[in-house]
Amino acid sequence: MRLSGKKVIALVDDEFEDLELWYPVYRVREEGAEVHLAGLEKGKTYVGKYGVPATAEYSWDELKADDYDGILVPGGWAPDKIRRYSAVLKLVQDFNTAKKPIGQICHAGWVLISAKILEGVTVTSTPGIRDDMENAGAIWKDEPVVQDGHIISARRPPDLPPYGKAFCDALAGE
Repeated sequence: MRLSGKKVIALVDDEFEDLELWYPVYRVREEGAEVHLAGLEKGKTYVGKYGVPATAEYSWDELKADDYDGILVPGGWAPDKIRRYSAVLKLVQDFNTAKKPIGQICHAGWVLISAKILEGVTVTSTPGIRDDMENAGAIWKDEPVVQDGHIISARRPPDLPPYGKAFCDALAGE
């Protein structure tokens, strides 16, 4: 398995987009990586927009980018909550500084905007936050998946297959 020994964080909060969390998590696990779900409260069960639960194994405050190889930020309404926490923003900034894979889909771009890491970066997202992405200095494209260095972005659930592959490829260093 090409991702054996790799560790990834997946951020959670209430109203995450169920498929945008679980599809990449399972895709990365299928390749052999270990994925830890992290939320504001360790042990809390967060509920997705469509009712699928996700229990945080760690709190954001416990995590360090140095201990992980990549991070996944799901969409839904959760990113608007997640981006309000300094621990999350520092974590994303640290992944960015280390040039480790950062996966974001749909509304997850809000977290990267608040982390102030999108200046000059080419990305995609749901068209609904295109203006937000561009106002943060990003170059926005309407494509299923856009990879600019270590930042991998996708628009919405139908783009999950190529997004999952692109994130796994980046994690594998390919």
